Amino acid sequence: MRTKSFILMFPLLIVSLHGQGWLQNDNIFNPSGIPSLPFSQPRFADLDGDNDQDMILGNINGKPLYFENTGTSSSPKFTPGADLFANVRELDCEVGVCVDLDLDGDLDFVSGGFTGLQLYDNIGSANSAQFVRVDDYFSNLNVGENPVPHFADMDADEDLDLVVGLSESGVVRYYENFGSASAASFQSGDGQAWFDVGLYAYPWFSDLDADGDIDLLVGRDGYNFLFYRNDGNAVNWSWNQLDNQFAGLGTTTYWNSPCLVDLTGDGKMDLVHGTASGPLRYYRNSGTLASAVWTEVTSLFGGVLDVGGASNPFFIDFDSDGDLDMLSGSQLGDIKYFENSGNKYGPAWTAYHSIFSSIDHSIYSSVTAGDLDADGLIDLLVGDLSGNLFYHHNTGSGFPYDASMFDGIGVSGWSSPYLMDMDDDLDLDLIIGGEDGGISYYENIGSVESASWNKNETLFFGIDAGSDVSLTFGYVDQNGSLDMITGDAFHSLHFFSLENGLWVEHPENITGLEVGQNATPALADLNGDGDLDLTVGNYDGTFNYFENQSVVKVEEPEYRPQRACLYPAFPNPFNPATTLHFELSEMSHISLKIYDLSGTLIQTLAQGMYQAGVYSANWNGHSLNGNQVSSSVYLAVLESGLRRQVTKLMFIK
Repeated sequence: MRTKSFILMFPLLIVSLHGQGWLQNDNIFNPSGIPSLPFSQPRFADLDGDNDQDMILGNINGKPLYFENTGTSSSPKFTPGADLFANVRELDCEVGVCVDLDLDGDLDFVSGGFTGLQLYDNIGSANSAQFVRVDDYFSNLNVGENPVPHFADMDADEDLDLVVGLSESGVVRYYENFGSASAASFQSGDGQAWFDVGLYAYPWFSDLDADGDIDLLVGRDGYNFLFYRNDGNAVNWSWNQLDNQFAGLGTTTYWNSPCLVDLTGDGKMDLVHGTASGPLRYYRNSGTLASAVWTEVTSLFGGVLDVGGASNPFFIDFDSDGDLDMLSGSQLGDIKYFENSGNKYGPAWTAYHSIFSSIDHSIYSSVTAGDLDADGLIDLLVGDLSGNLFYHHNTGSGFPYDASMFDGIGVSGWSSPYLMDMDDDLDLDLIIGGEDGGISYYENIGSVESASWNKNETLFFGIDAGSDVSLTFGYVDQNGSLDMITGDAFHSLHFFSLENGLWVEHPENITGLEVGQNATPALADLNGDGDLDLTVGNYDGTFNYFENQSVVKVEEPEYRPQRACLYPAFPNPFNPATTLHFELSEMSHISLKIYDLSGTLIQTLAQGMYQAGVYSANWNGHSLNGNQVSSSVYLAVLESGLRRQVTKLMFIK
């Protein structure tokens, strides 16, 4: 069964079972700009009146996304467009199609979602759609939750009839339009049950063979497609199931949601379908109308991000839009920037490398980022083959090199820097991997505004992580211990947890992961499910993605912390919101408050008696009076008894 997720806030202990699980899905690094959203549902319509097909991308995580066709009717190119579905309720829409149900010359939107079928009338125009919900328009139809609609004139009376794919039953139902082209009125009740395809039917009407009547293509909860050709006529249907028409398609993807659309302007229908995992598949009909031949095209929705060699990803919300963007060094020494043009549930990458065109060092550059002077702008720190470090201060208009910040700091070669607040004192510290397998740690003993570095010889003493070490940190298994994953030159990753002040290796947590030469790991939540996924760059310049698949359960804890623990916020820096987690060992009176750097109280997130357990609290960047705060550094303070813990938050507009 497939469901949307809803977050309830109550005390939990999350316990990892059977080690760490990872599911590889490299399709997430798709350079087309079309995000890989779970249970993707592509549909097409001309929503800007320019006579080409734009795309509506439904999904299970949120409202549909609109992609304008900025190419032509014969050579499409899809670019994120205006938020045409701003007024669409999330529970109303997992999939939707555009049709003119009132014959007013513009396209309306009919959606299927948790609330059933809904009509959104277009009160704008054919060139500029504006959708407004019409309550109870389909209330007389028994279609259940998450129906999948499509329309065609099935009885040659010049109005649009309705076919609906049902979710749990898998039945395809037909509802005749007893109204007119300008005032639709559909057969009430259950309609006519045509076919039962198992579970989650995804129907699509189309005259595939251009013989003047409508055929039916259906996807489902399963592999492949079912195709029913109408061997009768436009009024008297005679359905003939043809297994060979789409043979070989959808065999490696699941929950395929199809649509047939002419994307090449040759009068033949091409196939675009969504998948459970998210990536879209596109097949052009390179045969004839009578005998289709399907040729896969990967250039429109597919492809591979490639920086040219020696990729090393680092994720941060660089453009302050609430999702994680990706930076990477490269073999030639320049810095690559991929803006996330999707969302926090399904990233899509748009290359804007020119923003860092002034930065070019020795070969094999490696990049990390953070605000090192508390000015609200993200600075860059670059390592390279020489082992030196190069600080590029973000002035708002450029990234000039400042030699003084890290003067005298480096490693013997192949420097791979990482910035994070390692000692919970609110400023960024520096960790460096190098070619000799060791890890260097420089504690920031200055402040958030003015860093000063002191080498700490003890925290990473004795660790040998191979050669050409790169590293990343995060709370991977959510057990309260900071984790570190390192990569090396010889296709290997190493997993460590900080336990009682010592780094303990846990090779079982990365068993079975196959990575490339010079593996460079990065931890980031790229699918918005609350845990950290793993991205790995490698010598050939591409990226591998491993989704965190740990099996978790809720149970009474066998271990509780000796005291209250406040964990780092994520995302951080943030806009529009961030989440803090804290854990209590026993029933306690606590307060969790936000202060600015002058000590002024900004917001109270939690206060009162709490049972032992793990809690989360969200801050949306608003003060006590409801106003949005300015871009700056803020302090989250957890007080429990005599214990006081502080973590730094950075809000960026």
